[in-house]
Amino acid sequence: MNISYNWLKTYIDTNLTPLEIAKILTSIGLEVGTIEQKESIKGGLEGLVIGEILTCTQHENSNHLHVTTVNIGDANNPLQIVCGASNVAAKQKVVVATIGTKLYNGDESFTIKKSKLRGVESFGMICAEDEIGIGTSHDGIMVLPQDTPVGTLAKNYFNVTTDTVIEVDITPNRADAISHYGVARDLAAYCKAHNIKYTLNKPSVQHFTIDNNTLPIKVTVENNNACKRYSGISISNVTIAPSPQWMQNYLNTIGVRPINNIVDITNYVLHAFGQPLHAFDADKIEGNEILVKSATANTTFTTLDGVERKLNGTELMICNKVEAMCIGGVFGGLHSGINNNTKNVFIESAYFNPVNVRKTARYHALNTDSSFRFERGVDPNNTIYVLKYTAMLIKEIANGTISSDIVDIYPEKIENFIVPFSTKRAVALIGKQLTTQEIENILDALEITILENNNGEMILSVPPYRVDVKRESDVVEDILRIYGYDNIDINPTLQTKLSYSTTPDSTKLQEKISSQLTACGFNEILNNSLSKVSYYEQSSDYPLTKSVQLINALSNDLCTMRQTLLFGGLESIEYNINHQNSNLKLYEFGNSYHYNQDLTKLDAYNEVYHLSMWMCGNTSSQSWISATTQISFFHLKAHVVNVLKSLGIDQTKYTTTAIEPNETFSEAIQLNVKNQPITTLGILNSKLCKSFGINIPVYYADIIWHTAINIGAKHKIVYKDVPKFPEVRRDLALLVDKQITFSEIEQIAHECERKLLKNVTLFDVYEGKNIESTKKSYAISFTIQDNDKTLTDKQIDAVMQKLINAYTKKLGATLR
Repeated sequence: MNISYNWLKTYIDTNLTPLEIAKILTSIGLEVGTIEQKESIKGGLEGLVIGEILTCTQHENSNHLHVTTVNIGDANNPLQIVCGASNVAAKQKVVVATIGTKLYNGDESFTIKKSKLRGVESFGMICAEDEIGIGTSHDGIMVLPQDTPVGTLAKNYFNVTTDTVIEVDITPNRADAISHYGVARDLAAYCKAHNIKYTLNKPSVQHFTIDNNTLPIKVTVENNNACKRYSGISISNVTIAPSPQWMQNYLNTIGVRPINNIVDITNYVLHAFGQPLHAFDADKIEGNEILVKSATANTTFTTLDGVERKLNGTELMICNKVEAMCIGGVFGGLHSGINNNTKNVFIESAYFNPVNVRKTARYHALNTDSSFRFERGVDPNNTIYVLKYTAMLIKEIANGTISSDIVDIYPEKIENFIVPFSTKRAVALIGKQLTTQEIENILDALEITILENNNGEMILSVPPYRVDVKRESDVVEDILRIYGYDNIDINPTLQTKLSYSTTPDSTKLQEKISSQLTACGFNEILNNSLSKVSYYEQSSDYPLTKSVQLINALSNDLCTMRQTLLFGGLESIEYNINHQNSNLKLYEFGNSYHYNQDLTKLDAYNEVYHLSMWMCGNTSSQSWISATTQISFFHLKAHVVNVLKSLGIDQTKYTTTAIEPNETFSEAIQLNVKNQPITTLGILNSKLCKSFGINIPVYYADIIWHTAINIGAKHKIVYKDVPKFPEVRRDLALLVDKQITFSEIEQIAHECERKLLKNVTLFDVYEGKNIESTKKSYAISFTIQDNDKTLTDKQIDAVMQKLINAYTKKLGATLR
């Protein structure tokens, strides 16, 4: 939110500089982002001066250029300026840009230099109004009245003002400070508590009077839950025109574009006091009656931006007898607002339910200045003051006549918050001994009333504009921020204890595996934990019923927490392929989020940390030294095996289970330790890939991180001498049923011989001629070694026979 220093000073009279104010605001919870000097006209018209054209003759080498001499304050030394404007003439008073002057055109600028046009030197420029930023006309140079003094600086003639813009980052709990007066009020509280001289000024409305009652508008509120208070007033015979320069300067300074006097007044009051207003063209209020009611579901409404929006029935609509005119608290309608032909207006000042406004704004993806304030909570007791002040401004600036009584529908008053408070507990929470008098002074500065005080045990009355102060701890926080966090002493005594944990250090292991994968050519990615709901709506592997849904999502595309890291990786692959990069190795660490509707409260929600890996394309780019090789499932498996090995899980500790084809995988396996899954890997379903615009195979692995590291933590590293005795290799060609996997053969081998068998390797698979169609042949190599002595043929044969017997018995295998 932008705050104008000049505007702020109209509400708080203080000698504090913008920099000092910025430091104070940051210290009391209104963090300042930037401080910027700003002129009402960009550049401040520096270098521009009022001049008089003494002579004007036709350029001898051009039909449209003129050579002029211009007096800018020294008639004895006029400037020669070549001008191309068709309306230039002698004896005109004009605006002259001297050499070195910088002129602006939006964000671009250029500097006036000495030049030569068609052989004639020019020492400046006679300006049009759009060239100096005070208008839009470029029909010719700007001609000023004849009584304009020559030599007057343009910045003085056009009353250029200089201001300082203080950018304040408003947190959602500080609705009371979303205005200039709100910031001034908080600043005043600090000044009062710290004995800084100030005066807080709120414009008076005591001279508000009703001129007549010729334009009464009846108001009926049907939905009192969504509209807690509705106030309004009619003003007739207004004159639509530009707003006064001082108001335009204030609005321009904070980045609000002036439109006309009525609209500008509502914007001015909004940013002055934080109360959103809406101005209706009263002649378009059919039947002279306003109905505040819920929308009818599945109807449409065209908003001020020309977009036709479908209503869901929860919106609060401001209607006349015939049609809807406005989405209450969010956005106006296309046909009911102020235009150049408006003569009579109805000003709305209301308090809308923050929850209803927030839901409506999110549903329709609208974020307006009004909704921003309503959904945080405005002051319900400020609507009448703001209405009177606005009516007085319209009467003064637009020559309007106040032509109705104030309508105020407020069936259930929003009372002050009653908060029990103890000075002893406050001091304990703050950590410093504040006197009762200091606490009372700060409460008074914050406009918090002490209803009862029994030796420090108080009952406080907090005004409802402080929507975030409803508990004792909230009051303590307010006292502390005004007192000053920096004024709290830090205890020099450090209290701590030594502890020892045997649990694995996840962060160090993650860094280790990241380095390993990066060294293998992988790139780490980081995707949003928020995901598109469309990924889960038709999914059976990741059903929407198990998703953690966001109640007030910022976007319809990002309205659920991800159940898997898979889709984020596919988005990254899609992006890279679209940018001509299809050889990819990616990995990501991150949480997935799950909801179990069978459980209650927090037990229903669960998050799981994962390491996911994606591979596609070729193993390397094409080169003269080697042909390209397409990535396969076994490339991915090798990396997964190496990651598990680095975590302390070797291949002897897990079993492999095949997974039936599903919507995620066309082929996949699962690695388990004692029937506990730790990893799933395989080739992704081509239909899934194509939904992301990916037409090449993608291989994906998902490791359940904390399960894996906890299993790996049980691994003990034991030193063994390098074997002194030779190893022996023996091969078998086993004929087995087609459904038998190598992992089963490997597992049986290690179960059968635990001491001497060191390694089992598959080096060939054969199916086809001379083998039954239901069979296949595995060529397997076994490495056998004794660390204590050289093996004899008898021992080796015994091991091999034991293996053959095991395969025959358990798998029905035969030797080829």
